[in-house]
Amino acid sequence: MNGVTIGQAAAFVGVTVKTVRHYHKLGLVKEPERDSSGYRRYGSAELLRLVQIRTLAAAGVPLAEVGPLLDADAAQFAAALTGVERQLTERIEELIARRDMLHRLADGDRALLPDRAVALLERMSGLGLPAEQVAATREGWVLARALVPEGFDDFLTHVEHALDDPRFVALSKQATEATAWEPDDPRLAELATAIADHFLANPAHLKIVTGLQARTDAAARYHLVAHHGEQEGSATAQGVAIVEAKLRAAGIHIPRPDTH
Repeated sequence: MNGVTIGQAAAFVGVTVKTVRHYHKLGLVKEPERDSSGYRRYGSAELLRLVQIRTLAAAGVPLAEVGPLLDADAAQFAAALTGVERQLTERIEELIARRDMLHRLADGDRALLPDRAVALLERMSGLGLPAEQVAATREGWVLARALVPEGFDDFLTHVEHALDDPRFVALSKQATEATAWEPDDPRLAELATAIADHFLANPAHLKIVTGLQARTDAAARYHLVAHHGEQEGSATAQGVAIVEAKLRAAGIHIPRPDTH
C-alpha cells in the first residue's frame, strides 16, 4: 500500500481527478504502475511533479510549455520564467485596458470619443446649444474619428477656436432652429448664405468643413460625416446644400458624391 490513489493525489495537489488524467494524457507526468490490488499508487515523486505542474499552470504557463520547462536546467528554467513573466505583464496590461474600456462604457461618449471631444460637447451644451444639436454633433464626430482619424485632432482644434466666436455659436443655434422649418422657407437661404459668408470670412473656421476631407475616398467619407442624419428633402439637407454650393462658387473644394 505504498502511495496514494489518484483521488487522494488530486485532493492533496488541489486539482481534480480529471485534471490529473489530462496531465497524464499530455505526458506531463507518468502514470504510476498498478499495485497488486489493481490501483495506481502515487508516490512522493509523482506528487511533487503534480504540484510543480499545477503551480506553473496557475502562474500562467501554457501546459504545452510546462514539460520542457520542468525538464530544463536551472539557467533555462530562469530564462523561461522571465519570458512567462513578460507575457503575463502584457496580458495584465491588456486586461487593464479592457477594464478601463468597461469603465468608459458607463459613459457612452467616452467609450467612442477622446476626453477632449467629450469636453467640447459639454462646452457646447454650456454655451446653450440645444441638446439635439449636441447629440447630432456627437454622432457625427464618432463617424469622423473612425473615417478620418488622421485629421480628427486638428478638427477638434478648429472647433475649439470656433466656439470662442459668438457669431459662430449664434449661427449654430439658428441652424438647429432651422431643422424645424419647411424646405422652401425663404429664411433658409438667408441663413445658409450667412453661414457660408462666415466660413469664407474666417478661414480657420472653414477648416471645420474642409479639414476632414480624407486623402482617399474623399467624397464618400466627407458625405458620410457632413450629411449624417439628414433626411432627403429636409430643411437641413437643403440648407447644407446651399452652403456647399456657395463655398464651391467661392473656389473652396467641397467633394461631390460622384468625385474623389
